[in-house]
This record gives sequence, structure tokens and C-alpha cells, in this order.
Amino acid sequence: MRPTAVDRGKEWLAQSELRPTRQRVALAALLVGDGQNRHVTAESLFAAAKDQGESVSLATVYNTLKAFCDAGLMQEVTVDGSKSYFDTNTHDHPHFYWEDDGTLTDAPADQLEITRLPGAPDGAEIAAVDVVIRLRRK
Repeated sequence: MRPTAVDRGKEWLAQSELRPTRQRVALAALLVGDGQNRHVTAESLFAAAKDQGESVSLATVYNTLKAFCDAGLMQEVTVDGSKSYFDTNTHDHPHFYWEDDGTLTDAPADQLEITRLPGAPDGAEIAAVDVVIRLRRK
């Protein structure tokens, strides 16, 4: 028997210490239910939940996505300092940001080469390096 989207969502949530509430399970099923990684905004996930008939507020979606990130299930990718995308692929990898339609996709990590980073200022350490490559169609 094949696992359902809800089963996959529950399994994904079980990787964390988050309580599997009805709303978390429903959102997890939308995020990982088909076994594929996703880049979503809170608004796009809210719309998908509404399309599935889920009773969830936009604030709950934002809070749930933040909880998923804090639990290590997702990573937040910020574009333009104001637009946040949430990625179910938590491995270090670069992204393409498509300016024409405002979407975020994975870029091939094996083609990225960073040979040197500047040193962190005194009293600081580098926590992460996010690479977002902006694209526009010709």
C-alpha cells in the first residue's frame, strides 16, 4: 500500500518534536505529501490549503511555517529583505529567484564554487551563506 499525502506529512512531522495538530498535519501533507520538495510563500500555502477545504488562517500558516523552520524541517529564504520563501529541502544549496514571476527554484549546487569568504568581524562568526541568483527571462 502506498503512503498517502497525510501519511507522508505525519512522517515528516515525526522527525521533529512538534505536536502533530490537525492543522500542522494538513499543511505538512501539502508541503511533502507527494514526496517532492517545495518552495512556498505563506500566501501560496494558505491558498493551497483553502483549495483543499482546510480551515486555517493566514496567521496560522505563518506561525506553522516558522515552527517548521525552528524545528529544522524547512529553511526560510529571504529575497529583497522582505519576501520570504520556505523550502522543504534543508540541505545547503543555492537558489534561482525568477524576477518575472516571483518564484524560487533550486539551482544546481554542484555548479556553485565559493573559494573564499571574507572574515567575520571580531566577536562574530559566520552562521550561514545564502546564495540567491536573480534571473529574468530574455
